[in-house]
Amino acid sequence: MNRNLWLLTICQGLFLTNNVTFIAINGLVGLSLAPSSWMATLPVMGYVIGGALSTPLVARTQQHFGRKASFQMGLGVAFASAILCAYAAVTRDFWLLCAATVVAGYYNANANLYRFAAAELATKEWREKAVSLVMAGGLIGAVLGPNLAQYTRGLTAVPFAGAYLALAGVAVLSFLAMLPIAFEPHLASRANSGGRPLSVLMRQPVFIVAATAGALSFGVMNLLMAATPIAMQQCGLAFPDAALVLEWHVIGMFAPGFFTGHLIKRFGALAVMAVGVLLYAACIVVALSGVDLHQFLLSLFLLGVGWNFLFTGSTTLSLQTYSSDEKDRAQGALNFFVFATLALSSLASGVVVTTTGWAWLNYGSIVPVAVIALALVWLAIHASNAAKGSGRAIR
Repeated sequence: MNRNLWLLTICQGLFLTNNVTFIAINGLVGLSLAPSSWMATLPVMGYVIGGALSTPLVARTQQHFGRKASFQMGLGVAFASAILCAYAAVTRDFWLLCAATVVAGYYNANANLYRFAAAELATKEWREKAVSLVMAGGLIGAVLGPNLAQYTRGLTAVPFAGAYLALAGVAVLSFLAMLPIAFEPHLASRANSGGRPLSVLMRQPVFIVAATAGALSFGVMNLLMAATPIAMQQCGLAFPDAALVLEWHVIGMFAPGFFTGHLIKRFGALAVMAVGVLLYAACIVVALSGVDLHQFLLSLFLLGVGWNFLFTGSTTLSLQTYSSDEKDRAQGALNFFVFATLALSSLASGVVVTTTGWAWLNYGSIVPVAVIALALVWLAIHASNAAKGSGRAIR
């Protein structure tokens, strides 16, 4: 781990602080302002829709201005959108809050590339570990995010307006951490100048499975995580309980980052992702067993660890599918699939949990988890057949 990777790890942690705080409060603020209860998670959905819509723009800014300038633009938007969210909460303007979270999606799309930038800051032998360790920076968000939401929600007369203002401060801290990072030299004339078309990249079996597993694993995680504060409130549990559950959920998401890279290096991405599928299944079983605090806590923790195995594995798997000349278009496509799935899951989360309840939300999660499992089996069979012909295996 060099200085650049440590600083990027801090930026990742502050990014997750933003995300976890948004998850903890946006649904509740939305519920208090929305014209109808089923619209409660529209501000959560706005954040990921903004990310999806911003993905092509971010790909272009990365291409023309390089990693650092694009990341700094994202942090500028993070600051401005947090101020706008606070103003929307104060004026009780639900639609302005939704619009502000859409704007904040530009930061989301930018910062979701930190994991790819980590691979570029490390030697080839350290790529898996660099991706995993930078993602472990999310532990900062695991501790800071829920506590930031809890201790700043009453900072002003308007509930949670103080939390949004605190996020503006988090964006400033991240900008300062980004300043000393030395990314690879950027030459706009060379960026994205060659390589295969996106249509060719996307037809690769490894790309298909990496994109499918990455998008669906994130979608299921978001589906359950975004609904948790609302579901716990419906079950009579207090906000500090929801903050505790989210804290341990995000610890589960990022604490394994200290060793996931080692596991992938030793056993291969497919094996680690398969364990992630089993952890998702265990999460659903626990969630369906009851609605006491300890069941929410254990279920969301298992969900977090399963997400880490699946998402880190899919990111590492995707590195096999493109060259440096192709990275902007490939990474843009991978992030677009993630954000599009997140947008659907964010809307479904609010609709289902407020109309049919927590149990049916978990039953619905079984289908995408099964799709991931089938995709992994298909790629393992394809890899086995390919290895017989070439002597190389996909791991």
